[in-house]
Amino acid sequence: MNAFHKRITKYKNYIFTFLHYYEVPPDNHGSERSIRSVKVKQKILGQFKTEKGAQIYALIRAVIDTCIKNGQNISRF
Repeated sequence: MNAFHKRITKYKNYIFTFLHYYEVPPDNHGSERSIRSVKVKQKILGQFKTEKGAQIYALIRAVIDTCIKNGQNISRF
């Protein structure tokens, strides 16, 4: 048995969680979508002007993305 097979066998309950809980997606597309807007903004501007500005933007995006994932209307915020 090779190392990869041993790890898969050892952690199968964690790796295949989505098979038992339908609310858990089998991929991480939601996470990738969440960071895409930050990368696009960074590419367009070249950088954030300040560390504080980047932190504020990240906080706002986190709130907006959480609202979207929970089916809430973000236009009222």
